[in-house]
Amino acid sequence: MKKKILVVDDEAMICFLLENFLSKKYEVTAVNDGIGALKWLDSTIPDLIISDIQMPNMGGFEFLTKLRQRGFTKHTPVIMLSGRSESKERIKCYQLGAQDYLTKPFNPEELDELVKKNLFPIHYALEW
Repeated sequence: MKKKILVVDDEAMICFLLENFLSKKYEVTAVNDGIGALKWLDSTIPDLIISDIQMPNMGGFEFLTKLRQRGFTKHTPVIMLSGRSESKERIKCYQLGAQDYLTKPFNPEELDELVKKNLFPIHYALEW
C-alpha cells in the first residue's frame, strides 16, 4: 500500500510538478489552500503533508496551526514550501510544528530526501 501525501499549494504548476514527481512512489492528492486541505482531512489522514506558506483564503501558517490543534493530525509530518528564504519564516514554521522547510524553486532530489526522511525515519537512518 502506497503512503499518502497531501500537497497544499495555490500554484497549479507546483501541484502538477509535485503530483507528477511523487506519484511514482506515493498516493498524492493536491488542494489549493488551507481551507480545502482541512476539509479533505475530515475524511482522510495522510502520512505526510507538503504545504505552501503564501496562499489565499488560509495561508500555510494558519493551516499548520489548525492542523496541530486537531487530534488526528497532530503528529502528521509537514514539509513547508516557500519562495522566501528568510530564517525568520523558517523558524516560525518550526515553532508551529513543521518538520522541514524547503524553498522554491526546489531541487527534486532534495525534496525526495526530505519525503523519505519524514515517511521512513527509522529505515532511512538505518541506510547510513
